[in-house]
Amino acid sequence: MQEFDNLTGNLSESATPEPNPNRYETPSSFGIKSWAEEDRPREKLLQKGRAALSDAELMAILLGSGTAKLSAVDVAKLVLKAADNDLNQLARFSVKELMRQKGIGEAKAITIVAALELGRRRKEADAPTRPTITNSRDIYRVVRPYLQDLPHEEFWVVLLNRANVVMRTVAISRGGVAGTVADPKLIFKEALEQLASSIILIHNHPSGNRNPSAADMALTRKLREAGQFLDLPILDHLIYTDAGYFSFADEGML
Repeated sequence: MQEFDNLTGNLSESATPEPNPNRYETPSSFGIKSWAEEDRPREKLLQKGRAALSDAELMAILLGSGTAKLSAVDVAKLVLKAADNDLNQLARFSVKELMRQKGIGEAKAITIVAALELGRRRKEADAPTRPTITNSRDIYRVVRPYLQDLPHEEFWVVLLNRANVVMRTVAISRGGVAGTVADPKLIFKEALEQLASSIILIHNHPSGNRNPSAADMALTRKLREAGQFLDLPILDHLIYTDAGYFSFADEGML
């Protein structure tokens, strides 16, 4: 087909327009939802733990979504590439600098800045020293801030790792002046979730009487037997009072 060139007055072959590769482009069908479940960042973190995720996958969880053509992981990779894949360099980016990256709006840029600032503050903070339990006196010192001057009974557990270092101190139940209920299911649930190696039981007697009751002794036997079955030994059961304590282990009752 020929057409008249208005500039030269000559006939010329009509220029066939080049096909536009983006003309019929549709949003990508390869978004995160189409991935195998174990490869999606959130599911991967739940199944394999946070250490199994790449920097891009962790950032994708922060971003929450990508664009019509890029998954959240793709957007995260572009952001990291802009910082030469260096998290320290990325931490120096301002909100406006992050917003220059494809798929990053103000809300996502603020989220990235906030997350990196939390990481910086954690790095600067001194790691708290966790006490090691070597005897009943150590237990008493650990729980005293929680139980001192209480007018009612509470039941607590101290969870230890293999080196007898305190992992966590957990309140199991709170009761009245005369007693409280200690549910074995809750006690061992906490220990299993924290991957504890052993457990110390503690409850207080607001009356100041350090001697264990028949119910205290029965509960201790029950929990000791359950702990043996689950390979979670009960190392001690401490009855706390403000004036002192009673240790089942010291008295040879465990």
